[in-house]
Amino acid sequence: MAISTIAGIDFTQPAEIVARQLIGVTVLVNGVGGRIVETEAYDREDPASHAFSGPTERNASMFGPPAHAYVYRSYGIHWCLNFVCREEGHGAGVLIRALEPLAGLDEMRRRRDADDEWLLCSGPGKLCQALGVTRANNGMPLSQPPFELLPGSPGLEVVAGPRIGISKAMDVPWRFGLAGSRFVSRPFR
Repeated sequence: MAISTIAGIDFTQPAEIVARQLIGVTVLVNGVGGRIVETEAYDREDPASHAFSGPTERNASMFGPPAHAYVYRSYGIHWCLNFVCREEGHGAGVLIRALEPLAGLDEMRRRRDADDEWLLCSGPGKLCQALGVTRANNGMPLSQPPFELLPGSPGLEVVAGPRIGISKAMDVPWRFGLAGSRFVSRPFR
């Protein structure tokens, strides 16, 4: 049976709840990673979601079991990492938008060819490059290597606002971030 609760997060909940709860959780891929400081929620009933039009070869993992990775290429350039939520077959996920780099910084700097810590994981494409996430990670359970999720600290202040870089449902406040974090991709208004 698949594990659906990791690091104290129940991935069978709606994406907007999981997205908020993931703020502060540490994600590692082969020991490289950091604290999640920015996420975005997407649900099948959301016109901005890849799942909105139903299952395809590209988004099949989004309809798979919760607590698994959905990795896709954005604009044919960057890989993006999502965590699948809800029940299998629903089609919901959380885009991991930014991390505070904490582990494997030398490896991140090498992969990103950048020294400034803000440039390492301050956006979904940067984050995947820094962590070495590719399509090969698509569909993998988050409860098993190469992934490791560690609980966050209780009582963190989470802010919310509209999602970034979408053309539909732009006003939905399903972007979440760690209040005051300098590692988010863009400041919250």
